Amino acid sequence: MLERLPTTAQLLANYPNPFNPETWIPFELAEDAEVTITIYDVPGQRIRQLQLGQVTAGRYVTAGQAAYWDGKSETGQVVASGTYFYQLLAGGYTETRKMVILK
Repeated sequence: MLERLPTTAQLLANYPNPFNPETWIPFELAEDAEVTITIYDVPGQRIRQLQLGQVTAGRYVTAGQAAYWDGKSETGQVVASGTYFYQLLAGGYTETRKMVILK
């Protein structure tokens, strides 16, 4: 049986959450799109940007497919425990969710 494509883009809850030191960020796309996931701290500073490039419509929910974040900043430093936000930008779609790092 052919799996149906999602009807809308969607950003799903990261797992595990809370996490230490790494997490997966699942998402779904209704159509092919250039995908970027950006991680922010509570004051809104950009911590890390994950450029996934052109992604085909479908479900990216398993550890092998979902976006992966190693808990490090752009400069390679391990980020502190606390609350962070992750934002999916896919074509014209954007959504933000919250995650927690516990060390």
